[in-house]
Amino acid sequence: MKRMRELIDILNKASEAYYQKDSEIMSDFQYDKLYDELTELEAETGIVLSDSPTQKVGHRILSSLKKVRHESRMLSLDKTKDVERLKEFAGDNQCILSYKMDGLTVVLTYRNGELAQAVTRGNGEIGEDMTHNAVFFKNIPVKMNFKGETVIRGEAVISFEDFDKINEELEAEEKYKNPRNLCSGTVRQLNSEIAAKRNVNFIAFSLVKAEGKEFGDKKSERLDWLEAMGFTAVERKLVTSKDIEDSVKYFEEKIPHNKYATDGLVLTYNSIKYSESLGATAKFPRDSIAFKWADELAQTKLLYIDWNTSRTGLINPIAVFEPVELEGTTVNRASLHNLSIVENLKLGIGDTIKVYKANMIIPQVAENITQSSNAQIPKVCPVCHEETEIISLRDGKALKCPNPNCRAQRVAFLEHFVSRDAMNIEGLSEATIEKFIEKGFIDNYTDLFRLEKYKNEIIEMEGFGEKSYNNLISAIEKSKNIHIANFIYALGINNVGLSNAKLLCKKYGYDMDNIRNAKFEELIEIDGFGDVIANSVMKYFSHKSNLDLIDNAMEYITFIAEEDNGGSDILEGKTFVVTGDVHIYKNRKELQAHIEKLGGKATSSVSAKTDYLINNNVNSSSSKNKKAKELGIPIISEEEFIEMTGEQTNNVLA
Repeated sequence: MKRMRELIDILNKASEAYYQKDSEIMSDFQYDKLYDELTELEAETGIVLSDSPTQKVGHRILSSLKKVRHESRMLSLDKTKDVERLKEFAGDNQCILSYKMDGLTVVLTYRNGELAQAVTRGNGEIGEDMTHNAVFFKNIPVKMNFKGETVIRGEAVISFEDFDKINEELEAEEKYKNPRNLCSGTVRQLNSEIAAKRNVNFIAFSLVKAEGKEFGDKKSERLDWLEAMGFTAVERKLVTSKDIEDSVKYFEEKIPHNKYATDGLVLTYNSIKYSESLGATAKFPRDSIAFKWADELAQTKLLYIDWNTSRTGLINPIAVFEPVELEGTTVNRASLHNLSIVENLKLGIGDTIKVYKANMIIPQVAENITQSSNAQIPKVCPVCHEETEIISLRDGKALKCPNPNCRAQRVAFLEHFVSRDAMNIEGLSEATIEKFIEKGFIDNYTDLFRLEKYKNEIIEMEGFGEKSYNNLISAIEKSKNIHIANFIYALGINNVGLSNAKLLCKKYGYDMDNIRNAKFEELIEIDGFGDVIANSVMKYFSHKSNLDLIDNAMEYITFIAEEDNGGSDILEGKTFVVTGDVHIYKNRKELQAHIEKLGGKATSSVSAKTDYLINNNVNSSSSKNKKAKELGIPIISEEEFIEMTGEQTNNVLA
């Protein structure tokens, strides 16, 4: 019973992270292994506890999206890793074999030929309404040439290519581990503007209803009809027990070239009448079964952990081991994703480990047999030797280099330095910054103010020319007159966003010398400034290299005198923290700016000095919500904030 309880707790915790927080605390391999152990233990003892994941179909709903009950219950699929089991399942029946897409299951409903509703799978009985996001799916018809009520089940997915692009644009703490987590987080956003930018696609795998449409007995006919209506249906083959094995190999060989992630195959009887006659168990339908490729495991020896500083400052651990053959290729490296994975696996140099390819593509460490736990966590950045920091991510803890002047972070830092809320220098894209660094035009941010000496070289660069050069120089000249808070924000001080930069400048009278000489005891008196932010500020201004760069920049920069912004003082003395998605204001920054215009303070962290936390998802399990509840701080929505200020919503949106 003790082991059963342990397994249930571990698996439920992993499910909560996966379904409710769009993150992962263990690999699919680890989850399946523990799940199978629990299943065997339950069969052996005859005991099944009420909270066992073997008895659950899906997750609990915790977001603030509207809840919708499905017309028919959506069950999980039983699974196997044995091709012989697929043959046995098929028997003498014709079946459909298709990819099992690795995204978020969604149900679309069309009425009078128009998309009327889109609902997530949820717990199988109740899902979340995300119609406002589904209308932005890239490949579904918003209108279809059929008027009867139509219900379609499918998978929302994001391609590997788009995943890489989107993840690159996110802050280090907000990055997603894989396309599945990104898609889940995107589809369940309250702000449809986010979903619209992320190229979500819909892959249909089942037609539940097409009111008034006459079909034969075959599911394949319904999928063909969906494609004729403009939908993308899952790749599939009609099979029998005689050719299932060859078809499995066909799908397997295509995996490395697929656009979207898959986590196995689905085998279902093609006959609808036969499928309906079989019914279902409490958890599984009897007409379908999932197939997951048996992970090819290889045992090897961990040689060392390679810690690489990325352009975002995260120091990513890579397991380097003795070469082994996996899925037809030789591998000797596997990403460990973050610090939590290193700790959970109890890795140490010389350990005997087992490795595999997740979804037959990405090498990962499955388990650590010897678990010596002797891996040394770097105390300093391997590139600039700045002392490292441990930060929290979606998927656990991570190691970070806090030095924005680290060579590994130059492109990302300079991109931040020239961004709209910082120096606001237009015409300096990431690609242009990279080229300027490669050609030696830029080494640090002060070099931006001296680009004129490379005029001829820049004009001759591909994609530039004299007009582009003049526009860039003009933008740089314009940036030299700037509010001090925007400059402080541009410096990229760890944990200091624009709102904190404004508070810092106000505290020290908008004087750079005063800010540079700030004392810890003074900093923690600022609303929203705890030990972490105060230490970040102190640490940044304690480095001579940072001060030298600021002195250099001051030769070119003039700070704009701060004046009364003309706002009211209705929020005077009130401190707000804004978190989560917003849907009335354009973004959180606009809401924070509005708070300040009304005389209030907008800070980034919840503390005893916070008066209100603005979060449209009151029931969120985020750390800020938890902190606010612990301190008895009211959590309000945007609507409640607007009501508090006595404004009209249409005035806000104007």
